Amino acid sequence: MTDLTSLGQAAKAASHQLALLTTAQKNEALLTIAATLEARAATILAENALDIADGRTQGLSDALLDRLLLTEQRLAALAADARRIATLPDPVGSDIESRVLPNGMRLARRRIPIGVLGVIYEARPNVTIDIATLCLKTGNAVILRGGRETLRSNLALVAAIQTALNQVGLPTASVQYIDNPDRALVTQLLKLDQYVDMIIPRGGAALHRLCKEESVIPVITGGIGICHIFVDESADLERAVDIVENSKVQRPSVCNALDTLLVHPAVAEQFLPMVATRLAQSGVELRATSEAFDLLQQHADAHNARVIPATATDFDQEWLSLILGVHLVANVSEAIAFIQAHTTEHTESILTNNWARAAKFVNALSSAAVFVNASTRFNDGGQFGLGAEVAVSTQKLHARGPMGLEELTTYKWIGYGDGHVRD
Repeated sequence: MTDLTSLGQAAKAASHQLALLTTAQKNEALLTIAATLEARAATILAENALDIADGRTQGLSDALLDRLLLTEQRLAALAADARRIATLPDPVGSDIESRVLPNGMRLARRRIPIGVLGVIYEARPNVTIDIATLCLKTGNAVILRGGRETLRSNLALVAAIQTALNQVGLPTASVQYIDNPDRALVTQLLKLDQYVDMIIPRGGAALHRLCKEESVIPVITGGIGICHIFVDESADLERAVDIVENSKVQRPSVCNALDTLLVHPAVAEQFLPMVATRLAQSGVELRATSEAFDLLQQHADAHNARVIPATATDFDQEWLSLILGVHLVANVSEAIAFIQAHTTEHTESILTNNWARAAKFVNALSSAAVFVNASTRFNDGGQFGLGAEVAVSTQKLHARGPMGLEELTTYKWIGYGDGHVRD
């Protein structure tokens, strides 16, 4: 049986060493991890192939298999991400603010590591590298718990990370993995508050609910995206088709992929056939409410589009696959109201050339990221210049949106006195 207390103790001890590292030492570790991933590529990909084969046998969906899959290109990208994080500014030790008080004492608020993170995630082995490298750059230790469907892949990746840490003289307990897939261990991890400072779940609604209900450790929730695009009557429709396609098709199995398309009736008759034609090329299924369904059905056969009537629950689904909900809304106010009724506050976008409507849309919605004339796929740590992310937070405390380096720090107050005593 996995001894989580021992993992927690080792992680806490490692975090004390990591907090004292220089930026150069942390960057050396990241570069060594990148090189080790490349050197061990054949082994990592072989283990991933076994996970993929088991996943197919178990009947995993194509979307889940895509999230699980590692290829030479994806592994090379992970190594490149590790190197890129090494080039980013180190937030640890920087002063958020500094001022001199009226009594002459200088007061500073300085960024420090959080300590030990517990990260629970499903199906995506790339998350193992993203989290480990971001944690190391910010001086945090981490205990990882991935899904049983990707156990071999994650163990191979963590072995590469720990080999690299050992080469540069850092504690291998800086990055640990719970190698037993028993789900009871998740609940045990959530009670490990003596050693773990923050829990980050990356998975479905059930995992997030479990963490919020069972954890005695602060939890950062997010990563569940029911993402919307509203096509306003003033939108450039040719560009709008490109944006909708990119949002839905580029990688449909991720949290910032488009789930619901809202369209103004004034452009629906022209725009919906354009969308149906384009998305049919990628095999997207459209689930449309009555008015949108009637318009789409007229053109479905001619363009080989798959269109079915939407059900009452279709607009509360994060599809993670080639399915898109379609609904007509009378104006931007109705679009806002619809989104507010169905959103998980992850990502929304308005396509418009009317800047007053764009401003109303942006100001009214409190989602973690709101775009104007851009794909929902941009809500991503790499795209935001953060290097990578440990999660996309949709809560409203501590961090929102992609959680990069700064979001993995907290702060302490430092007072510089000269014999000061309080009156």
